[in-house]
Amino acid sequence: MPFTRISLPAHRMDEWQAAISAILQNALVYTFSVPKDDCFQLFEPASLSQRVIHPGYLAGNDCLRSEDFLLFHITAGKPRNSYQKQELYRHLAENLHVTLGISPADVMIVVNFTQPEDWSFSHGEMFQIA
Repeated sequence: MPFTRISLPAHRMDEWQAAISAILQNALVYTFSVPKDDCFQLFEPASLSQRVIHPGYLAGNDCLRSEDFLLFHITAGKPRNSYQKQELYRHLAENLHVTLGISPADVMIVVNFTQPEDWSFSHGEMFQIA
């Protein structure tokens, strides 16, 4: 039951949204065993003046972030191990690069985990594992 907020440059929204959505969902299905219909994403386009991002901080040797920087903030219900998280990061960055030409230095991913009772999918009812 992941929910992802995707911050991206406003000038890329129309061009990239559908592909990013599909790449993210495929990565979650493949690495986190998320059901394919469990798809909740919010795209947050921002102008260059709204984005304050250090171009080199922890981006790797001789790498700089560009105006195409993407931030994925994933909130998931079921904890995943380090291997699954690393596979998600790798899969997402690799497929964004292959499909859209986005530099891996421009992909930042933050994952947080919650408990089932932290979710209400509808009707004001707490989610309960069946």
